[in-house]
Amino acid sequence: MADQANPAANAQAQGPSGQLSIQKIYVKDLSFEAPNTPGVFTEQLNPSVDIHFSNETSELGENQYEVVLQVTVTVKQDERSIYLVEAKQAGIFTISGFPAEHLPAILATACPNILFPYVREVVSDIVVKGGFPQILLAPVNFDMLYAQELQRRQGEQANPVVN
Repeated sequence: MADQANPAANAQAQGPSGQLSIQKIYVKDLSFEAPNTPGVFTEQLNPSVDIHFSNETSELGENQYEVVLQVTVTVKQDERSIYLVEAKQAGIFTISGFPAEHLPAILATACPNILFPYVREVVSDIVVKGGFPQILLAPVNFDMLYAQELQRRQGEQANPVVN
């Protein structure tokens, strides 16, 4: 029985019918803000950490795609900002030979999985260079996030909001 929620896994299970290759991996955008330094360095902190992920894809040409994985890390003490990191890690991928219906899953799962270790390193490095303790982003299950997004969309189609 095929897994409807994960076409990328199905494509892998069916054998090497398609090809995904990395052309380039690069930092597209990086921002670090620590608005309350140097004062925060002298305080005893117990901050809250909020991490958000998103990705976007653009077609560059035949079988060529740019995938951008964005991570936003917000660290606050109560309502006061300690630091904010916004990083966009991008890659150019050549994807060919897969059925067209599998392409969205590949772009939303396989490509972000490739980019994640790079963006994790970028975030960790910039936080340390900003004078703060290292932050290590926990692994992310992009397959599960994609499946949840598909379910959310199906729920919206089944229950449209009427104003």
